[in-house]
Amino acid sequence: MVDQTTRGAAQKPFLRALAGETLAKPPFWLMRQAGRYLAEYRATRSQAGGFLDLCLSPELACEVTLQPLRRYGMDAAILFSDILIVPHALGQKVGFAEGEGPRLEPIRDAAALARLDPIGLHRRAAPVYDTVRLIRSALERDFPNIALIGFAGSPWTVACYMVEGAGSKEYMQVKEMAFGDPALFAKLLDVLTEATIEYLSAQVQAGAEAVQLFDSWAGAVPATHFDAWVVRPTVRIVSALKARHPGLPVIGFPRQAGHNLEGFVTATGVDAVSLDPSVPVSWAAKVLQPKVTVQGNLDPVLLIAGGDALRRGVAGILEGWSGRPFIFNLGHGIIKETPPENVALLTQLLRA
Repeated sequence: MVDQTTRGAAQKPFLRALAGETLAKPPFWLMRQAGRYLAEYRATRSQAGGFLDLCLSPELACEVTLQPLRRYGMDAAILFSDILIVPHALGQKVGFAEGEGPRLEPIRDAAALARLDPIGLHRRAAPVYDTVRLIRSALERDFPNIALIGFAGSPWTVACYMVEGAGSKEYMQVKEMAFGDPALFAKLLDVLTEATIEYLSAQVQAGAEAVQLFDSWAGAVPATHFDAWVVRPTVRIVSALKARHPGLPVIGFPRQAGHNLEGFVTATGVDAVSLDPSVPVSWAAKVLQPKVTVQGNLDPVLLIAGGDALRRGVAGILEGWSGRPFIFNLGHGIIKETPPENVALLTQLLRA
């Protein structure tokens, strides 16, 4: 296991903020900061072939992870990968059709669930761990003050893809399983929870200094089931990771969870919570920030708009979080139409 306090890690601004320190200028990174909005990313992706090939090519995945750091100098790098690596590593057939998003062979009955192979997870995910090692080595050499974030999808969100077989707006198939056969769905969540613990633990062993759990579809969970489908799996993951890796910071991102955020923060043991743009800063500062470091939550469309709209958005967030432990980020990932020069402007505004 990588010692989180060695090689100056304790002095990295991102890790200091995660530890609850209020910095004069908040550290920042951006979800999906390595992506199609950058010409160098598009060039590197063309070398890999398909998207999954890029995620599983350590040298190329390391390269695209580093590209935004060279341009903008964020305070953290996030492993370039995808939340569907866990289904792939469990043996589910996963593919990415250009312009159509992910396609998976759906799991909708006990027989399909039984075909998953947790024993083979580390073997299939090994290229990701190699990528983490390459990134950590490059950061220590070229960007010693930049921290490395590992990540995974949360069990509910990953289960949505695994059952639906693709992205969804209604989540009909996964909810039909969860309501109609709760024992089968609970077993799927159990498999994913244990796989996520193993997957993230291996990332930490390879060099990740913090991890983030992306529950992108948390907002689709009924309030009556939020505890069972979102909170309890997160509690198990956070508890297991901290037992294995004392001092490891964990960020939770239950997107569009609304007022469920308070219970999530209180129960799960996360060190920080990432907010989507719908969360008012005034409410979060009063209710959430006394418990955890807060990360967020600029609307990604403001990064497309640029100009005065971007300046006002950034100023409002910085004012709202002044004097508090805070990490600046978007409320979701960078949109591919974002002009790179607007990310440069954002960097200037945050570093001024």
